[in-house]
Amino acid sequence: MATVDNHGSGTQSLTDRIAAWRDRLVGSRDFQSWAARFPLTRRTARRDGERLFDLVAGFTYSQVLHAAVSLGLVEHLANGPRSPAELALRCGVPPERMAVLCQAAAALDLLKRCRDGRFRLTRLGAALNGVPGLREMILHHSVLYRDLAEPGAFFRGETETELAGFWPYVFGADGDVDPDVAVTYSNLMADSQVLVAEETLKAIDLSDTTALLDIGGGTGAFLAAVGAAYPELALHLFDLPAVAPAARDRFDAAGLSGRAAIHSGSFQRDPLPIGADAISLIRVLYDHQDTTVRALLASAHATLPPGGRIVISEPMSGGDRPERAGDAYFALYCLAMRTGTVRSARRIADLLSEAGFVAVTTPRVDRPFVTRVVTAKKA
Repeated sequence: MATVDNHGSGTQSLTDRIAAWRDRLVGSRDFQSWAARFPLTRRTARRDGERLFDLVAGFTYSQVLHAAVSLGLVEHLANGPRSPAELALRCGVPPERMAVLCQAAAALDLLKRCRDGRFRLTRLGAALNGVPGLREMILHHSVLYRDLAEPGAFFRGETETELAGFWPYVFGADGDVDPDVAVTYSNLMADSQVLVAEETLKAIDLSDTTALLDIGGGTGAFLAAVGAAYPELALHLFDLPAVAPAARDRFDAAGLSGRAAIHSGSFQRDPLPIGADAISLIRVLYDHQDTTVRALLASAHATLPPGGRIVISEPMSGGDRPERAGDAYFALYCLAMRTGTVRSARRIADLLSEAGFVAVTTPRVDRPFVTRVVTAKKA
């Protein structure tokens, strides 16, 4: 039987009342002290305490990672272990501070302390050199950290975020932007697209497709990966005129110039090129609000022939099962960008259905923290 909540939140179910009782109990200082001593609860109490501490200390963990990359620590250790003194000299850091950084990186399993006091890379640390775009993303996070410096103001929408000023340039906006910043962000988009392409192409099969139109395809990183995987497939890229030269250079370098066409335009203003029997939207929808997304999906549906296919690949929310990558990282990133929002696969499926698509599927991906995939067809 439901009861009225004295705090004004309406009725509470039995489950709600039990949860509230648990929260009051666990939130008691006396209970926490007892749980830490009692044999049957001690392990759980310690685990919860460690998890809370990791959340409290998470920012410093990120800064250790940033320092290891920005100071070249990972590069200097790529060929074998070195002492903190050697690393201090190579990285231009006082020896006593380098010792602290090495210890911190070892505590985070990025480095391993050898018996002689030197440090070497762990498997996790070595991966920093092998994951495309990861180092660039880590360095880029200094901007996001500044945007989140006042979290309360950020979530109230009172922060003038730096990301909102940088990413529009990459998307083709006009204005004065530092050339080095523009290159950094454009490269970041292309480098990180490599992992997205890998995951997407493992999840879908384009063997029955004759022509693929990649909308908002940027410098062509995804299409280049598609071209390598499907040698007979005709490739079409549609994006703003500013990205055309870089896309052409990429296609030429990949030997795809004979079957890769570039169409310049904005999907918000211009009609989509016709003739393709599949359309891909790779990290596009989450850059835009629902009004723009609805219009884009309707345009894609009108452009495709009967039986044509649409592939959407981007970071997604966990929806009714929140998960870290989509809901605690990319969702905040989108807020800082102030251009779009992270959606769940179910929400994207609903938008596809609204646009007239059928046979909506969500193929499994190996690394959902990189991207998730939703596909559909035109009846």
